[in-house]
Amino acid sequence: MLMTPTLETLMSRLRLRQLRLLLALDECGSIHKAAEQVAISQPGATRALGEIESTLGAVLFTRSSRGLEANELGRCVLRYARLIQNDVAHLREEMLGIQQGSGGHLAVGGTMGAMSAIVEAVARVREKQPSLSLQIVEDTSEGLLALLDQGRIDVALCRPNFGRRPSDYHSYGQYAEPLWVVANPAHPLVGRAAPTFGELAAQVWIVYPVSMPRMLEQEFVAAGLPRPVQSIEISSTYGILAMLMQDATVLALLPERIAREEAEHGRIARVDYQLGTRNPPFELLWRQDRELSAAARHFIQCYGD
Repeated sequence: MLMTPTLETLMSRLRLRQLRLLLALDECGSIHKAAEQVAISQPGATRALGEIESTLGAVLFTRSSRGLEANELGRCVLRYARLIQNDVAHLREEMLGIQQGSGGHLAVGGTMGAMSAIVEAVARVREKQPSLSLQIVEDTSEGLLALLDQGRIDVALCRPNFGRRPSDYHSYGQYAEPLWVVANPAHPLVGRAAPTFGELAAQVWIVYPVSMPRMLEQEFVAAGLPRPVQSIEISSTYGILAMLMQDATVLALLPERIAREEAEHGRIARVDYQLGTRNPPFELLWRQDRELSAAARHFIQCYGD
């Protein structure tokens, strides 16, 4: 049985140049082409791959009719190699930004309903720092807290109760997110005055992962009804809107800020039903155990303005 190397071994023996070779091997599918891409000899590339696999205690690539292909462990290592390459690129951008007085790199995240508030704060940041390198991530609260924990983003506008330890985060302010029940304008419940939840419960629902299913389930429980038999899970705001515009038989919950604009353009319509379940507000969160960059501190200030 192969032994997984210790963290100390990985830190002392793995080099960035080796990770660059792995990425080239995955892209090119051959030792010869990968060696050319990273400007080393073919024997040098072969030797380097052997050193990497020796350090990791595992074979990462197999030969096929299409050339070298990463196996399951290889795909895992490649995924982290790309993350490391991305982090080094962000390091360079932040150093360059600090040297030029523009503040470097900022990575922020928000849920679907919080994205408009994120974009508004980012726009205010860019008024003073137009050359700031930016990354904006949309995900569920659970996903965003994981990214915060990994150091992939600086701050997130989400709900802290989805994390393992909410006390790990600083929080600032609260952002309410009223939800609308929406549908295609041709849906039979659109235009009906105050349909009952029993009528809504019989429909097919589109749900956004994690928070929306829980809210709907609470609504069904409060009404004494079984949860919807049919639901469609879509983790993309655009995907939910596209489905609503295409299919006149489904309902969805959408944040008011997103739904209102689409409804004003006639692409979707609001169903005349007020949810009894309260949607918990978002909070702006960042890790307590990490020092914020100047750009992240500026973002928090702009969010509060």
